[in-house]
Amino acid sequence: MIATLISHPDCHNHYMPAGHPECPERIDAIANQLLANGIDALLYQREAPAVMDEQLLRVHSAEHLQKIAQAIPATGSHFYTDDVYLSPGTYSAARHAAGAAVLGVDMVMRGETDAVFCNVRPPGHHAERIRAMGFCIFNNVAVAAAHALDAYGLERVAIVDFDVHHGNGTQDIFFNEPRVLFCSSFQYPFYPNTNIDDVPAHIINTPLPATCRSEGFRVAISESWFPALENFKPQLILVSAGFDAYIDDDMSSISLVEQDYFWITQQLRKLMDDSKKLAPEQQCKGIVSTLEGGYDLLGLGRCAVAHIKALAKL
Repeated sequence: MIATLISHPDCHNHYMPAGHPECPERIDAIANQLLANGIDALLYQREAPAVMDEQLLRVHSAEHLQKIAQAIPATGSHFYTDDVYLSPGTYSAARHAAGAAVLGVDMVMRGETDAVFCNVRPPGHHAERIRAMGFCIFNNVAVAAAHALDAYGLERVAIVDFDVHHGNGTQDIFFNEPRVLFCSSFQYPFYPNTNIDDVPAHIINTPLPATCRSEGFRVAISESWFPALENFKPQLILVSAGFDAYIDDDMSSISLVEQDYFWITQQLRKLMDDSKKLAPEQQCKGIVSTLEGGYDLLGLGRCAVAHIKALAKL
């Protein structure tokens, strides 16, 4: 089944201050690497719709949505809160970023594709139920998970997050929702300094030391994530795909390489493929991945291509 790439031009129009790492060129870095590798022609490409309020309100408060909408400036790039800047194009960019993840779920559940990558920004996994933070406005992957639960009646949705920062927003939103298995690996201690202790069994936190390299990452993931995922038997896998643990990314001290992102995605793809041997109610319908971090532009493009190649089995 052909894999799908979802994006939207408006995702370029969320502007940050000059020199900020979360820049529009991140979208282009991935698109250009896909083109250079001849992979773009092998993917079904779709334009993201804007998310609907009712879809956002499954995971965010009405007050949060209202505050963001009212704070959008007429010109320039303005500081909002906690590493979040707003510009005239931010609201549309954020709504299309979340809408891409929703469309990905719809396409998988309709049987149109079994693997999706959303090349969108702003990222989302730091956005909590009631606040934006850490470059994130709306929690794109959480919106997608809630859509899968409510619109399609799924009973088990897994979210895996290999960004170098903990997905505090996703943990906050699904802390009391056992239908969502949340697995997050991250440099620790590090931003956002989440309390990772005393969490329920459906939240699997995998802290990594700043000295972590490929072998340590793969061992930690193999020991903590995969047994939990196999036992959970997700009907859908969502990915918060952050590439800021890459060796050349200044955002962190962990030194992963392209092959690590191919490896972890390949393992998730194998989990999905192997589930087809199980009873229908235990099968995984597909994987929907959405971009989070990754700020070394050349490395971001290369790592995202490795991730997409494994998703699409190319």
